[in-house]
Amino acid sequence: MVDLPRMVLASGSPRRAEIMNSVGWEFTQDVPDIDESELLGEEPDIYVQRLARAKAEAVAARHSDSTILAADTTVVIDARILGKPVDLEDAKRMLRLLSGRWHEVLTGVAVLKDGHAAVGLQRTKVKFAEMSDKEVTFLAERGDPLDKAGAYAVQAQAALFIEGIEGDYWNVVGLPISLVYRLIMTESGVANV
Repeated sequence: MVDLPRMVLASGSPRRAEIMNSVGWEFTQDVPDIDESELLGEEPDIYVQRLARAKAEAVAARHSDSTILAADTTVVIDARILGKPVDLEDAKRMLRLLSGRWHEVLTGVAVLKDGHAAVGLQRTKVKFAEMSDKEVTFLAERGDPLDKAGAYAVQAQAALFIEGIEGDYWNVVGLPISLVYRLIMTESGVANV
C-alpha cells in the first residue's frame, strides 16, 4: 500500500488542486504571498525552482508540522520567460510569439518537511500550430489567459491549437504530479511504500 502524506498545497491554483484531487492526494490549500519578480540574469530553471521553494517556505511558517508542496510554472521561448500576461493585449502578444513554434514549459517543485526541502524541475516541450489573428483573439478572449503562464491552458481552448507535446502533460497543466511523488518518495523520505 502506498501511503501518500497529507500535504499543504502552497497555491491558490484550481488546476493544481484538480490534479491533486484526481490522484486522491489529501491536502489543504494555503496561498503564499511572495515577490515573483525575476532576478537580474536569472536562468528560467533557477527562477522556477527558487520561487517554488520560496512559496513553500512562506507557507511552512504557518504549518510547522506539515508537509508543504509548492510549485511555480513558466513558459520559455527564445530563452525568455513568459509569465502571466498583464492584460489581453499582452496575452495576444504572447500567443503570437508562440504561434507555429515549439516552446518549453518549466515547473519548479518544492516539498518541505521539518525544515528539509526537496526541490526538482520538470521540462516539457509544446508546439502550437500557426494561428491567425482571429484565432489569437479567440484564444485570448475565451481562454481566460490572465492567470496562466504563457497566456494559455493546454486543457482548455488552447487544445484546439496544440500540435505536439514532448514530456509530462501534467506539467503543462501546472503540476508534474509524478515529480511530486518522486520527490516525496525518494528525496524527502516523508512517505512509506
